Amino acid sequence: MSRPLEGKSILITGGSGIGRATAYVCAEQGARLLVADIHLASAEETAAHVQAQGGEAVAMQVDVRDAAQVEAMVAQAVATYGRLDGAFNNAGVLGPVGKHLADNDEDEWHQIIDINLKGVWLCMKMEIRQMLTQGSGSIVNTASVAGLVGTRPTGIYVASKHGVVGLTRSAALQYGGNGIRINAVCPGFVDTPMVENGFGGAPEIQARLATLSVFSRIARPAEIGDSVAWLLSDSASFVTGVPFPVDGGWTAQ
Repeated sequence: MSRPLEGKSILITGGSGIGRATAYVCAEQGARLLVADIHLASAEETAAHVQAQGGEAVAMQVDVRDAAQVEAMVAQAVATYGRLDGAFNNAGVLGPVGKHLADNDEDEWHQIIDINLKGVWLCMKMEIRQMLTQGSGSIVNTASVAGLVGTRPTGIYVASKHGVVGLTRSAALQYGGNGIRINAVCPGFVDTPMVENGFGGAPEIQARLATLSVFSRIARPAEIGDSVAWLLSDSASFVTGVPFPVDGGWTAQ
């Protein structure tokens, strides 16, 4: 089997859902992982599975809203593996579904923006500083189709993901000359606990979500992981600044 991430040190935030699936894909391709999550048990479960399959992974508890914790996370990855070749900034929350903007409160705004946007910015900031010392690196941020188009049920989430796309594009232009590639992955609906908890797991709801894809289904987490692994790898060496849709054709309509 091809192992395009052989020996590369990869940091992943968000140890469940898409983050977990991506960790498994990257480990299968030879990456050495640091998996971080605000819930340590989630990160540990992901790391333990990788280790059980013969891969290298360590777990760490990190709140991406806290600059000191994010800085310590990057330092731990470097202390463990000697360098930081790639990072997948994936930790995020959906927030309340179905509320209109006039009904959202400030606490909801701060929670979603602080995790989804500030958290990505802090991770990028610390990762880029390390990658500048190396002269190379690849970063992938989790945006969303909600970073490319508007949606009715999740206005603040849409704002946060549009922000991630903007950060990705600007940083890619700023640091491309330093050998650092920065892209974003933009999933549609994916079979994860966040989607099920946010939109409900009833068959009629799942069927409605599936209609947004030309394949009449929602994505499997590993399908997002495959795309992230490619963007992190040298196979994507001329790709930067791209909000990469993995949405089953949603944004082509």
